[in-house]
Amino acid sequence: MNDLLQATAQRAIRYLSSVDTRGVAPTPEAIARLAALGGPLPEEPADAAEVLALLDDIGSPATMASTGGRYFGFVIGGALPATLAASWLASTWDQNGGMTVASPIASALEVAAQGWLLDVLGLPASAGVGFVTGATMANFSALAAARHALLERAGWNVEAQGLFGAPPITVVVGDEVHVSLLKGLNLLGLGRERVVRVPVDRQGRMRPDALPPLSSSTLLCIQAGNVNTGACDPVEELCAIAHAAGAWVHVDGAFGLWLAAASTRAHLVRGIANADSWATDAHKWLNVPYDSGLVICRQPGHLRAAMSVNAAYLEQQDQRGEPFDYTPEMSRRARGTEIWAALRTLGRAGLAAMIERNCQHAARFAAGLRTAGYQVLNDVTSNQVLVAFGDADTTRRVIAAVQADGTCWCGGTVWQGHTAMRISVSSWATTEEDVDQSLAAIRRCAATIC
Repeated sequence: MNDLLQATAQRAIRYLSSVDTRGVAPTPEAIARLAALGGPLPEEPADAAEVLALLDDIGSPATMASTGGRYFGFVIGGALPATLAASWLASTWDQNGGMTVASPIASALEVAAQGWLLDVLGLPASAGVGFVTGATMANFSALAAARHALLERAGWNVEAQGLFGAPPITVVVGDEVHVSLLKGLNLLGLGRERVVRVPVDRQGRMRPDALPPLSSSTLLCIQAGNVNTGACDPVEELCAIAHAAGAWVHVDGAFGLWLAAASTRAHLVRGIANADSWATDAHKWLNVPYDSGLVICRQPGHLRAAMSVNAAYLEQQDQRGEPFDYTPEMSRRARGTEIWAALRTLGRAGLAAMIERNCQHAARFAAGLRTAGYQVLNDVTSNQVLVAFGDADTTRRVIAAVQADGTCWCGGTVWQGHTAMRISVSSWATTEEDVDQSLAAIRRCAATIC
């Protein structure tokens, strides 16, 4: 075991030391070699060291270098050094984080991290927190809590009676709602196509003046961080209108919720603490390894009612309940370990600086591309940049050229009728040099096409 783990550590160190000098995307040759990992299941056991060597030799070259400083696709963060190390240790512990009795350390770390998270995000200290896989499950869990609360008001126990014959819930979303929230509605039986869509402004923000009539049976879902523009809905105004009508407000803040942690950007999510539930990803802007999401609910009892189970053999340790009372999963890894390590390492100032630094890098991208004569489509207020290089076909060709070049990686999108390159600056590892090197590559590729 010792030899195997030491070999693994050396391979991991070698991988990380080369991540900024290789192409960001794997080569076609590296992808083709992945076929060697398949084939018929071997009949006989294999030496673990040989399996590890195969995994590294074939697998590592076929990875996306998303943990490096020049990956700007899909709002994907890197992994802070302390969180990677904590993840290794947590895997070594091999803890089931679902119950305190199964892992006192996992539970203690989640309790500590929960307090820090609520503090640094400016959310109610008494809120309930569940450590889930990502924003999709965080949205799902928060929406389940909302479903419970809204139907309980109407005298319906949805956990016991289901949705057959239940009083209706009206779900209101912005016209640029993220698909993860719609997936959550789908899984909960609320219907992704039964939503009322509210028009948005030129940055994708929900327009309060266009809200439909709301009531105590309304679930209003708003955004902190439009996946294309980075813009945030006017949370304070929307919460005031919704709560005056008795509606529940849920915030999909997969990455934008973290703006609350930076004093220079917190105004973008002013009033965020007034909502009833929140969903976010820690593997985005907190830069912890996958998979790591957070569901937060103002009234812990609503989340617990939607998620908990009753079984005599599952011991309840205290009044708060068990970690699995706040998540869809029962058995799960101790994912609070990495969140604890990130917050303990960064501290309040370090987290704020990381958020602000990424936003400044995004602004640097936007300025460099405008200077080169290309059209930046959004107001760059956070970490997202949309740029068009002419018509749709030309823009798609530039994106393909940049991805093939390998200096950096940016994805494409279609937003409000425009085909654009989307640059998402989300990694702790990105430096000004990375931005400048990437800008030079983008301009070089565009110059050969435009």
